[in-house]
Amino acid sequence: MSDIFDAMCAQRACRAFTDEPVADADLARMLDAAVHAPSAENKQPWEFVVVRDTDARAAIGALIARAWNTVGREFSKDRLSAGLLADVERGATGGIADAPVHIVVGADTERGLPMTAAESIFPAVQNLMLAAAALGLGSALTTIAVGYAYELSEIVEFPAHVRPMAVIPVGHPARPLGPPRREPFATRTSRDRYGARWD
Repeated sequence: MSDIFDAMCAQRACRAFTDEPVADADLARMLDAAVHAPSAENKQPWEFVVVRDTDARAAIGALIARAWNTVGREFSKDRLSAGLLADVERGATGGIADAPVHIVVGADTERGLPMTAAESIFPAVQNLMLAAAALGLGSALTTIAVGYAYELSEIVEFPAHVRPMAVIPVGHPARPLGPPRREPFATRTSRDRYGARWD
């Protein structure tokens, strides 16, 4: 897929992966796309740790599962449809851990302001995930493990000034993902003032 618009319309959360390895060349393309994102004051505070080690991925997966079991499920059960809840639960309790690569994304708070960390990190994450989609790979934006920031930092050996922001599982999807379900943009777009419909 070479068209950016195709990648945008194809990218969606993947929570089940095959065990097929992901090539370093593909990861390099994804990471290069990530670092071309905008950042507050152009500080580029992102730090990426590409985790292939089986034990480290299992430890990250255990953090995600613990966060889901202690807080996530209860928070989500009345907010998500039954089907989506089941899919998220399968991912949180094993599917994400099975991804052959986890990319732990941190924000260097010495290189960028802590108050603008999200504004810098998440555009980079979106670029990374769009690149994954363009390469035919699955990924997902997960932040639930950040609730255990100290433990997550220990796993990847982030220093104290690097704050974990997300874990992105990457791999070949276990099943075709299909397009994301989205409402047409016109249902959320106004002309000149809120409520003046686009169409």
